Amino acid sequence: MSKDTTQITEPIAQLFQGKNFAFVSTLMKDGSPQISPTWVDIEKNHEYSILVNTAVGRIKHKNVSRDPRLAISIINSSNPYEMVTIRGKVTEQLTQDAAEEHIDKLAKKYLGVDTYPGRSPGEKRVILKIRPEKIFYQQPLR
Repeated sequence: MSKDTTQITEPIAQLFQGKNFAFVSTLMKDGSPQISPTWVDIEKNHEYSILVNTAVGRIKHKNVSRDPRLAISIINSSNPYEMVTIRGKVTEQLTQDAAEEHIDKLAKKYLGVDTYPGRSPGEKRVILKIRPEKIFYQQPLR
């Protein structure tokens, strides 16, 4: 069963908490889409926010700094028939220590290492905090 919603439910949150890659689509200056496979995270304060960590100046960072709209698709790596697609907006950009700690957390989740090995000299990390606006969730096929 599939359904549209505006709320992240527990099964959807589990997709983001798992070791699943997300595909994030942003908009280029000319309006054309740009898509990147990426690591992803989720946090819950009063409501859920999706977190994407990138480097300042990369294309997805440039795109959302100009136009905060984006789309995310994620599938369950154990059952690709369970999936979610989300349209939303970047509501906040967190840099400095929070972003550095977060990329290490993602490296632990996805690679099993304590420190992110892909840092470049002088690179500044940024967390894109995303508020979902439209969610389509497909429950796993049995």
